[in-house]
Amino acid sequence: MPEILYEDNHIIIVNKKCGEIVQGDKTGDITLADTVKEYIKQKYNKPGNIFLGITHRLDRPTSGIVIFARTSKALTRLNKMFSEQKIHKTYLTVVNNKPPELKDTITHYLVRNRKQNKSYAYEKEVKNAKKASLSYELIGNSKDYYLLKIQLHTGRHHQIRAQFAKLGCYIKGDLKYGFPRSNPDGGIHLHAYKVEFIHPVKKDPVIVKAKPPDNVLWNYFTDILA
Repeated sequence: MPEILYEDNHIIIVNKKCGEIVQGDKTGDITLADTVKEYIKQKYNKPGNIFLGITHRLDRPTSGIVIFARTSKALTRLNKMFSEQKIHKTYLTVVNNKPPELKDTITHYLVRNRKQNKSYAYEKEVKNAKKASLSYELIGNSKDYYLLKIQLHTGRHHQIRAQFAKLGCYIKGDLKYGFPRSNPDGGIHLHAYKVEFIHPVKKDPVIVKAKPPDNVLWNYFTDILA
């Protein structure tokens, strides 16, 4: 069963686990969308095909908030809101090195290598690059790791992973971007923690938080996030 964070007739918001894929890929694995459709089918005893619109994605090793549309009207409006940056997402990540500043906005130019499924960050504009910007704040640390809160200003491929790798701050478990070891669950310590937006149909404010995965390091920071 998916962990449902918010649900009404128009949208459904879930907390994705590390390793789940939002949408089908070449692996043919069962997707989070499939699981949510089955949940809706059983809960509401709906026959036939279930409509579920995918409004955005999270990388497979990343955990946290995913917003689905339950109607075509909501899907159209949510897509527009995402493109106009009217949906505000806050991420948490745990890195192995202290960032240069306690609080900062960083900008890089990202080049996506589709064959490697990886993005490379450059400090100056290069051919085929897309501008990427985010703000971060250091909000906690353990003996060996640092907890950062992140606001994305752009939505580029692997943006957080690539930008912090460029700073020399490697996300715990992220082998692809330079961390030396994988996590036991195959995920990485990057979590879509909070989302804020105006409901696309009801026009009410929606604010949703997703608890990070249950493991020793995330649990160490629980008090900070309370």
